[in-house]
Amino acid sequence: MAGLLSISLTGLNAAQAALNTTSHNISNASVSGYTRQQVVQTTADPMFTGVGFFGQGTEVATVKRVYSQFLTAQVMAADTTRVQYETYYNQISQVDNLLSDETAGLNPALEEFFRGVQQVAADPSSVPSRQSMLSTSEALVTRFQAMQTRLEEVRAGVETQIGSAVTDINSLADKIASLNQKIVTAQAAGPNVPANDLLDMRDAVVAQLNQQIKTTTTANSDGTINVFIGSGQPLVMGADVFSLSTVASSTDPSRSTVGVQLVGGGVVPIPENLLTGGKLGGLLSYRSDSLDSAQNALGRIAISLATEFNAQHRLGQDLTGQMGGNYFTAMAPAQQNLPNLVTGTASTAAITSSISSVAGLTTNDYVLAYDGTNYSLTRTSDSGVVYSGATLPTNVDGLSFTGTMAAGDRVLIQPTRFAARDIGVAIKDTSLIAAASPVRAAATSTNTGTGSVTQPVANSLTGILASPAAHIATPITLTFDSALNQFNVTGATPATIAYNPGSNAAGTSVTLTNPDLTFSIAGRPANGDSFTISTNVGGTKDARNASALYNLQSTKSLLGGTATYGYAYSQMVSDVGTKTSEAKVNAEAQQGLLDQATAAQQGLSGVNLDEEAANLLRYQQIYQAAARCIGVANSLFDDILSIMG
Repeated sequence: MAGLLSISLTGLNAAQAALNTTSHNISNASVSGYTRQQVVQTTADPMFTGVGFFGQGTEVATVKRVYSQFLTAQVMAADTTRVQYETYYNQISQVDNLLSDETAGLNPALEEFFRGVQQVAADPSSVPSRQSMLSTSEALVTRFQAMQTRLEEVRAGVETQIGSAVTDINSLADKIASLNQKIVTAQAAGPNVPANDLLDMRDAVVAQLNQQIKTTTTANSDGTINVFIGSGQPLVMGADVFSLSTVASSTDPSRSTVGVQLVGGGVVPIPENLLTGGKLGGLLSYRSDSLDSAQNALGRIAISLATEFNAQHRLGQDLTGQMGGNYFTAMAPAQQNLPNLVTGTASTAAITSSISSVAGLTTNDYVLAYDGTNYSLTRTSDSGVVYSGATLPTNVDGLSFTGTMAAGDRVLIQPTRFAARDIGVAIKDTSLIAAASPVRAAATSTNTGTGSVTQPVANSLTGILASPAAHIATPITLTFDSALNQFNVTGATPATIAYNPGSNAAGTSVTLTNPDLTFSIAGRPANGDSFTISTNVGGTKDARNASALYNLQSTKSLLGGTATYGYAYSQMVSDVGTKTSEAKVNAEAQQGLLDQATAAQQGLSGVNLDEEAANLLRYQQIYQAAARCIGVANSLFDDILSIMG
């Protein structure tokens, strides 16, 4: 009877364990990260008798999680990529909304500004027109500055979020290390006694960490795991944590970079391209791929407009007869000395950077370095070298440099980053708008031919004097010599201008080199006919320079000479819009992949209430059957006692 009773008791205990486990599964069905558990039963060691082996019932071997490392890894990979795209999209949407706003964007302000310039070109002596030009100029400057301010707010938010993400990563790493220790203690009885609920808790924390940064894990024989982030940087090794920290970038002190905090102090930076996935990966990629280029592209328009408008404005004459000055505040590339690679202290470089070509400007930032022999100009975005040589670079990406550097010196060059912030209107007096040309041409009254000369345009200040009384030292005279088919020039170079009335009568362009003037000659001049170019005294009705200023709106001077200001801005909006759309589509697609991976993982590891309900009935029946066996054993035992009594 004892054998029947003990065998039945093992079945009863096993059924009770299965019922408890099933109840545990049902109770945690709605708990995120819970993995379905399952009782593993084995046959108890049989007892040998002379006639063979008799079974001794069953025993519970372990309670295990129904878990697949492969499926879990698929979910983790899909989730970290989804969070990266989602973070990228949430951030770039702010910039997209700012740039594409039809009222708050830059294009309406640009159009109004050039409309004000056009009014002065139409009526150069009108004070209201000049005041309108100044007003639209101030409005344009305000728009640039407002957009720059908003982009700086977005940048500050990104920097804050990067720091917050690093803090969260460190906190989660500490939790994983702590759970590693608890699991080692809990599983001290052996490998067949898994601490299932602790393992689930640890997996849940790893999943949270994976949403901050791409995470991979490896298992150790003692039940602990090692956690690696990004592209292989160890974060947790058993019970040890390698904390992260943020420090100022070595190439741009205004931005934070992520690094590993050393035990003895200090931080070893991790290259941004190695930190991928999750919220942190999304923030870093957004900052370098979109925010930097968008802010620099806006600044490129501002500094290009100011540079070209100032250059043209200086070629004109204002109402007082003076040559024009800068219309916008003069701007130069921003630069900052970085730590010297040899001494470790601040570089002593004395460098002056200037814009040599607006068309050559890019949206990159650079580091100019000197190793004692060669200079190098390197992009900060991808460390690409754009120049290397024994002399300072000249006209490289639209930039030129002069000055001195010591071995190991480095200088951060940001050609356009702050231009939208720094742009301003330099003049406040309407009379200082240089709408007129400093020179004018006139035909001699005694001319007998049909020759004509258009009003000259100054190409540069070469040969042009600042004095309002005489912008040209002596009047320039062009006298036609029919025998030689040329104009003899006095007071300027070159000394002669070839002109054939037969082939050039429709008009031909002429450029003097000193002073640097361009005009056209047409018609059939008679021998001895002459034209005079002199200072444009009292040229209040002259609008040639204002027209030249207005024409800058349609001049393709940006992006290698392929884009106007408006087109460059539209291209900037299009680029950001395309990246925004791509991020949204990628996030949605990745969500679909995550749903598929999660469904597969939950199909194996998730709790199915219908299945658990069926298990309850099955284990209940097993329990009842085992109890009946115990009842039978008890009845037989009573019968034996009654017989013996």
